[in-house]
Amino acid sequence: MANRPWEADPTTTFRRRLGKSPRELGNTTDNPDCPDIWELENGDIAVVGRDLTESLGGRLPTGVSIGADERLVVIPRNMLIAAKPDIPNA
Repeated sequence: MANRPWEADPTTTFRRRLGKSPRELGNTTDNPDCPDIWELENGDIAVVGRDLTESLGGRLPTGVSIGADERLVVIPRNMLIAAKPDIPNA
């Protein structure tokens, strides 16, 4: 997919968690399958969540699409709310 205005950088690294850990929010057990939100060194955001591309992908609102190399990921509401203070306004 060349010539897109934005591409994810596969060489960047993780800078800091945004918000609270999944354990602090009660969104996980001792299993490694937990949602999370991270700021990357290049400023982009990485989200770990449940892949619901197949189940929600067919019900997207008008004007929304999922590229062949993209996935629709869902995280708990409380996780995004907890991250809000860490997300810059600009």
